[in-house]
Parts: sequence; structure tokens; C-alpha cells
Amino acid sequence: MSSLSRELVFLILQFLEEEKFKETVHKLEQESGFFFNMKYFEEQALAGEWDEVEKYLSGFTKVDDNRYSMKIFFEIRKQKYLEALDRHDRAKAVEILVKDLKVFATFNEELYKEITQLLTLENFRENEQLSKYGDTKSARSIMLVELKKLIEANPLYREKLSFPPLKASRLRTLINQSLNWQHQLCKNPRPNPDIKTLFTDHTCSPANGGRAPTPVTLPIAAVAKPSTYAPLGAHGGPFPPTAVSANANPLAGWMANANPSSSVQSAVVAASSLPLPPNQVSVLKHPRTSSNAIAMMDYQSPEHEQLMKRLRSAQSGDEVTYPAPPQQASASPDELPRTVACTIHQGSTVISMDFHPSHQTLLAVGCSNGEIALWEVGLREKRVSKPFKILDMAACSGLFQGAIVKDPSISVSRVSWSPDGNLIGVAFTKHLIHLYAYHGPNDLRQHLEIDAHVGGVNDLAFSYPNKQLCVVTCGDDKLIKVWDLSGRKIFNFEGHEAPVYSICPHHKENIQFIFSTAVDGKIKAWLYDNVGSRVDYDAPGQWCTRMLYSADGSRLFSCGTSKEGDSFLVEWNESEGAIKRTYSGFRKKSAGVVQFDTTRNHFLAAGEENQIKFWDMDNVNVLGSTDADGGLPNLPRLRFNKEGTMLVVTTADNGFKILANADGLRTLRTIENRSYEASRAPTEMKVSSSAMVGNINPVITKVERVDRSSPARPTPILNGVDPISRGVERQRSLDDVSDKTKPSDLVEIVERVQCRAVARLLYTNSGTGILALGSNGVQKLWKWSRSEQNPSGKATASVVPQHWLPNSGLVMTNDVPENLEEAVPCVALSKNDSYVMSACGGKVSLFNMMTFKVMTTFMPPPPASTFLAFHPQDNNIIAIGMEDSTIHIYNVRVDEVKTKLKGHHKCITGLAFSTNLNVLVSSGADAQLCFWSTESWEKRKSVTIQLPAGKAPVGDTRVQFHSDQIRLLVCHETQLALYDASKMERIRQWVPQDILSAPISCATYSCNSQLVYASFTDGNIGVFDADNLRLRCHISPSAYLHQALSNSQTLYPVVVTAHPQEPNQLAVGLADGSVKVIEPSDSEGKWVAAVAVDNGIQNGRTGSSSTANNPAS
Repeated sequence: MSSLSRELVFLILQFLEEEKFKETVHKLEQESGFFFNMKYFEEQALAGEWDEVEKYLSGFTKVDDNRYSMKIFFEIRKQKYLEALDRHDRAKAVEILVKDLKVFATFNEELYKEITQLLTLENFRENEQLSKYGDTKSARSIMLVELKKLIEANPLYREKLSFPPLKASRLRTLINQSLNWQHQLCKNPRPNPDIKTLFTDHTCSPANGGRAPTPVTLPIAAVAKPSTYAPLGAHGGPFPPTAVSANANPLAGWMANANPSSSVQSAVVAASSLPLPPNQVSVLKHPRTSSNAIAMMDYQSPEHEQLMKRLRSAQSGDEVTYPAPPQQASASPDELPRTVACTIHQGSTVISMDFHPSHQTLLAVGCSNGEIALWEVGLREKRVSKPFKILDMAACSGLFQGAIVKDPSISVSRVSWSPDGNLIGVAFTKHLIHLYAYHGPNDLRQHLEIDAHVGGVNDLAFSYPNKQLCVVTCGDDKLIKVWDLSGRKIFNFEGHEAPVYSICPHHKENIQFIFSTAVDGKIKAWLYDNVGSRVDYDAPGQWCTRMLYSADGSRLFSCGTSKEGDSFLVEWNESEGAIKRTYSGFRKKSAGVVQFDTTRNHFLAAGEENQIKFWDMDNVNVLGSTDADGGLPNLPRLRFNKEGTMLVVTTADNGFKILANADGLRTLRTIENRSYEASRAPTEMKVSSSAMVGNINPVITKVERVDRSSPARPTPILNGVDPISRGVERQRSLDDVSDKTKPSDLVEIVERVQCRAVARLLYTNSGTGILALGSNGVQKLWKWSRSEQNPSGKATASVVPQHWLPNSGLVMTNDVPENLEEAVPCVALSKNDSYVMSACGGKVSLFNMMTFKVMTTFMPPPPASTFLAFHPQDNNIIAIGMEDSTIHIYNVRVDEVKTKLKGHHKCITGLAFSTNLNVLVSSGADAQLCFWSTESWEKRKSVTIQLPAGKAPVGDTRVQFHSDQIRLLVCHETQLALYDASKMERIRQWVPQDILSAPISCATYSCNSQLVYASFTDGNIGVFDADNLRLRCHISPSAYLHQALSNSQTLYPVVVTAHPQEPNQLAVGLADGSVKVIEPSDSEGKWVAAVAVDNGIQNGRTGSSSTANNPAS
């Protein structure tokens, strides 16, 4: 169904709801599957209408769709079963057990037996696990809490839990506009036409003599519903343009209601004599009478043209019913981080803090003495400390030089990560901002220094005008400035009459804008066009205010304090430019400015009265508070991490505390435990069939460590010139390697299905299993279970996993061709581990990971599929690389190839999506990389990887994105290479050499993208630093292969994969069909690099991996 047809269903649903066709509304919701009405679902569940509950659910999911769906149906049927037992209706209970619950026995037979045994009890509460079961009403409420969490987590419900924001009676409006247009086309339009039907187009009957068009006033009964919809004549003109949604533009409502008090704005806009269209005057509602006083509102920028087109269509007489905000997924107060996990002493007053956008426990801290620090809060470890240092005094202004000489003290005012996590921006209380490039856990390099403002720089943020990452700053000089990453000023916004206190860059649709607040309480908004501010509002309290959007960008909040000490936390209605709600709970007087933050699109937090106060965004009353076990200052500063699982808050003794919820505490424990784990040895799993083998011991674990300065080093690409050809790199000898030995057992698992080699290998996304696809098309799954030796249940080299099969005994077997030798195995796993898609020369099969059943097959050869990748934002969209060099974009749900991409000359060997850049990168056996837009599916660029002289473009080329979704790892048998996908340029290369001279068989990033694991055809494995491709560790074949086979020329890792949560764990699939899990034997559980420090410069050239020609720091 097209998107417009889908939207029509929503309009019909709104109409039916307004007309009170309740049963029909829910029937259409269920049959269309477009909108899951959580409120209706709750009502039916609380009423015990179980048949209706399951019938409604059936429109959205089936029992065996995925693990979330299975759990949802199980909880409902279990509750129905317990209620029958509670009523002592044994017959009904048996019926439910046999008809409804029997299906779950396939997946958990023990649980089904335990449920069956409840029939033997007089009161099922005698079962220890059910001893706290209360009455039916409370049990249903408890069940509903669990069901809502499962529904919200279920990917099948994605984008189905919120009804789109619509103006009231939107379908009526469209019909009325259509009739109005039809009347305009009448040859002889009559006033007050009598429209009696919608089944045919309207036309006025001929009248005696022609009439000029006159305003139309339709009878209300014709289309409009009394009291909720205005008749057509109320639109104020004879044939007004089509009305648009009230929030068509983020600034439209603010401009329409803007405060006319700004004399600065008047002065700016008075500079032009361009006329203003009359309809624009009615929309803007400015009281100024001079035509040239507001003529500059007719801007020429494309963004403003788009904005003004929308504003001009909004007639003053039109109905004004602004859409309610989208329904928020329910969130429990228990999800708030309130438990103190640790207290860390910084040493000086903490002014600003920000968590890394993807490394949830990496915290940047800015202090009152000018120092910035990076903390790994999971280890309570300060990774980097950078005291304030002027990079180039001569380049600074005379004003700054005089100020710093007079008073050398300086403080950080703001520290902020860039959205991709590659840069840290730091603003200082005197003139300067610093940009630091983040290259890894202990690698933070000063990238840029800008003398940005006269006086203090009060705020700093990152934005993407024209899809270019920029830095936005504001300061005491009343200015807002935008800088590119080279330090060039590209915008300068003037208009505030007082120092600018804060900035809030944002975008809606394709329009980028900035909100700013000044210490006189003025709020202004700016487009990136150097024309002037669009709005001028007074913030509550009229002093220092900061503005923030919710994480999904749909709701705008501000928090500030007046000079008298009164604090205000409010939500703004963007459509109207008015305050939507004001939150209560602040004390009367504060001695400073209250700081706040938002999280999970549902909660607000502010620091006041030596404590943290929380609000639900939809409730003005305080939800709760915590003093974090004491020690907080009067007005603590605070910041959530991006997932909302942790909250950092400043302490009164120059430190900060980390508060966490249950998920956050688990994350912290995982990191902490990892650093104290004992030495580990590899665990071997066997895919191929062979005779039972006993314990094999001892095996020597040997890990060789290479100095960073060794000749096994990367090749930087500088200004497009490959230094290999210039021969200026100075060769150095290898340092002595350090051997670590540890006797351990390898456990060999004997299987029933033969397989010549492991062709593809994946960890499950949960980190609890490994999935191997053999060259014969058979897939096998191993799982680790929770035990005393492995309480987390995650994959580990210290515990043997179990080969897992469903009770049916089904094996995941792919369709294969007669000539299996030419088949190319390929596999992809959905993000929630519910489905695995694979092929081996035949049709592509989609397997259910719980039942191993084939859900569907598609894409029969020829051509055969050679690589598979799920779209990162929609599991129903799959990119399929083919042996004929094309790429098919396939929609599983509608069984349709949406488009075919053509650009390669040989078969596709790799695919990788970037959600940040909206690109798909493909690689082929032709040694080509192609960059495709995921919005239009057009090819942006193709790049040929640089091969050694005389080397033919053959062999697989694989691609994988860094966690920043910008850097790209490219693996070919001749090289490892890093590309900047935003520029589509290579920035770093490493070629096999010295101890790692064999061809590369496979490579992958670690889960945190700080390491690259590469396997070689001679059995060696290399562990590289991901940022600079310097060899960190060399794993010898004797560390993980049988001693008798260690000299074999054929046994080597065909494929390598990395654990999704443990950055130091990898697994390899070998040419003999075995799989081995490997972890470092170092006591810290890490692949330890040598102590030599790389300063980033070799022979006067930078070793930075972020760009080709970064200046050395």
C-alpha cells in the first residue's frame, strides 16, 4: 500500500473516531495494522476480554513472529489460565492449557510442565513463584505493565504506536477544499450553491447571464460537523489556497505571534523597501504600519521561500486546531537513574559535562581551572586530562592577550561532543574555543583554536547547515557565530541587545535553524542566511534561560531563573510560539541559574535545593527527587547519557556522581567485571562431523605484542599521494616480542552434519550465541547459558557453549545448487535476533531463529545472491548483492524488488549501510566501491581500491562502517584501508608485511570500533588500532590451533567476527569447519599494546586517521 493510501486510512480512522463509530475504528485498526491503539488494548485486557485482545493483536503480529510476540501471547494466555484456576473452573483451565498454552511447549517444555502441575493444586498460590499473586484486577494491571514494555520493544510495532498529528476533522477539510476548487471551475458559479452529494463532482447549473465568482457559503450540513468544523465561507476569501498543518514549519507559529517589542529587529528590517504581500501581513500580525518596516521578511533563501509559501496559505479565518504531540511510549519512573553507582573526584569545580553519543560510559568533563578530562566511568578511570593551554598566542587578538595577561585564570563554560563522537568542543570564559579530535580511549588531540568572541564564550553546540558539520558559539559580545571545522566563520548573527547566554541548533524537515537566549530574557530564532532573527520572545523570568529539545526532536523545553531567583521550567508549543505548560516544584528563590536536561522523550530533570528533581513531560507536578546520598551543591549541574540509563551530577567537593537505573548498573558492572577477569583461553566449537575427540592439552597460548614504531605499520594517504611509492618511510626492526603461555583445554564439539569450511560467522546481537554458516548451506547455532561460571550468560572463552536446536529437531538448511563448489554462502541477522536470512547458491531463505522454520524463500537464481544486508531502520528492507554485479533492494513484506542498483562489473562481495550519511556502500570482486544514496538509490560515486602493481582486480572486497557511521573499513586480500565515507576518500592503508605477510582472509571492527581484527591465510591473526591501523598484537597460530596442525598450510581462519558487547573477544571460523572463541590472556582482559607512544608524526607527516592532511598536534 502506498504512503498516501496509508495516510488515507489514518484520515478515515480520525473521521470514524469523531463520529463515534467505536467498533469500526478498532476493526479498521486491526485489519490495516497501521495503528496499534494502546488505550483500547489496555481497556480490553483490564476487562478480561481475552478473545478480543488476541483478535486485535492478530492484526499486528502472530505468536511465532519473534520472541517479543511470543512473550506477549504467553503472558495473556497465562493470565487467562490463572483466572480460570482462581475461579476453580478446571474444565476451562484444561481447555486453555491444551488449546492456547500447548504451542509454547515447543520452546520451553519445562515451563509448560510446571504450568500443567498447577492443576493439581487447590490454590495455585501454593506455587512459590505465584505466592504474591493478588486479585484478578491487580494481576491484570501488573501484566499490562509487562505487555506494554514488550509491545514497545517489538520491532513489528515500530512507528505504529503513535497516531500522526492531525488537525481536527482533517478529512472534512480536504473534502471542503475539493468542493471549493470544483466550484471555482464552474463556468457559471452561483453564490451559496446547494451541494447535495459527494458522489459526483459539483457543478453549478447554468443561470440567466454570467455571474462573477462570489464567496461560497456551503450549508453546514453538507459536509461540516456542527461545533467542530467551520463552513467553507469562514475561510475568509472566495477561493483560499489549500490550508496546511499548523506546524508545517517550526518557526511559522513563532513568527505569526512574535513579540513586536524588539527595537533591534525594527532597525534591521527597516533597511529594505521591498513591498510585502498583503496576505503575509495578515499572517505575521506585526503591528508596524510602515511597509518597509517589515519588508525584509520577504527573504530570498530557499529555506525561507519554503517557509513563506506555507505561511501565506494560512488564512486568519481558518480553523485553528493544533495537533497534539505524538503519543509517547509509556515509561516507568523506575527507568530513571536514581541509584548512586559511584562518586568520582575531579580535583576542581566541574562546570560542564557531556556523555559520548555512542560510548555510553565515556564522559567529557570541563572544569573551572580550564582543564578538560575524559572519564571511563565504568572503570572510574580518567583516560585523558588536558589542562588549559593556548595553542598560538600570536594568532589571538590583542584584546585576548591583554585580558589573559591581566588575569590568567580561565574556566570552561561548555564542553560538548559532536553528534558523530569524533570531536569535543570546549568553550572558555575568555574569548576562546578549542576543538579536540577524539581518536580512541587515550588519544585526544587538539584540532583547532578559535578566538571566537570578545569576552566570555557562553555556549557551544554542533549543527549541520547544508549537511556540513559546523560549530555554533555565542558570547558576551551579543553575537552568535557559526564556524566550519577549519576555523572559518561562515555566519555572524547580530540582533541581541545583551550577552547571549545559550544556543539551541535544531532542524525540522529540511529547515535548519537556531534558537538563542540572552541574559535580558529575549528568545530569538535564526535561519542560516545572515538576514536577522525571525522571532523575538520573552522567556519566563526574563533572565538566563536554556532551551533543549527532546531526544526525538518533537518537543521543545526551556528552563531558566529570573534575577529575583524564581525558576521556570516550561514546554513550548512550537506551532503557536506559546508556552504549552509550566512545571511546578521549584522553591521560591534560587541563588543562581537552575540547570536541566531531558531523557527518553519522557522525563525532565533539574538540579535545585541540593537535589535532583524529576518530571514526567506530560505532568506539571514533580514526579520525584533524590539527593544522591548527599553532598550535592545548592544548584547541581547534571547530564543524562544518550540512552537515559545514567545521570551524572556535580558534587560540592569538586567531583561528580554517576547515578544509574537497572540497565545502567548492568552496563557498569559489565565493564568493571571485564577489567578484573582472569586470563582466558580459546574455546573450540566444531561444525564438521568427526569421531569423538577427548580433551586436548596442553595448548600454549602465545600472543605476540608489537611496538607501535615497528615496520608493521599503516600507510597514511597524504594529499592523494601514496607514500609507499615515495619510499621515504624509515624502516625499523621489530622489538622483542613478549610471549605469554597458559596451559588450557580446547573442547571439541562433534556434530552430525558435515561441512568442509565455515564460510560465514556471526555473533547473535544479544552476545549469547554464535551462528555459523557452512559451505554446504547448513547453519548451526551455539548458545551460552547462565551458570555460576558464567552468570551473565554471554559468550565467553572460559565456558563451553551448547549446540542449540529447537525441540522439533529442525536444522537450518539452505537451498543449494547441484554444483556446490561455485556457491557463495551469505547470511544476515536481524537486529533483534528473531530472524536470520541466508543463501548458498540457491534461493534466499528467511528462518525463524526460535523454531528454525523457513518463513519464506525468495530471489531464486539465476542470478544467485552473494551478499545480504538488512536495512538498519527497517528489517523488511533487504539489500541483496548478486553474482551478476547488481544489487536488489527487496521488500520482504510485500515480496517485491523495489529497485536494482547497477554499477559494478563483477559479483557483489560486501554491503554496508550508514544511517548518519544515508548511504549504502557496496564492494565487489572488481575491486570497486560504490556509494549509493538510500533516499533516491542513485549512485553518488565509485572508487577503485589501490592494488599493488601488477595485481589483477580479483578477490573479495569487504566493507564495514565504524560506529561513527562515517569511517569505513575496507578489507581486501592485499590490504586494510580506512575511508572517510562523507568525502568518499581513502585516509589510511595497511598492507601485509613482516610477520603478517600472508594475504588477508577477513577483517572486522571490534564492537566499540577501537580495534580491527584481521585474519591471514597462514593462520596468523592481527589486532590493530582502528584509528591508525597500527599493529597492537599478533596472535600466533599456535595460540589457538592444535599443535599437530600448527604447521599446516591449509588450516587458517576463513572468517573472523567480533563480540557485540565485549570489545576484546573475537571468534574465527576455520577452513576445517571448526570455530574458536578467543580472548586475551592478559590479566586485564585486553589486547595490550606496547608502551611506546605514537605522537602522530612520522618524518614530519601526520599520522592522524581523521583526515588526509591534519596538522600535527
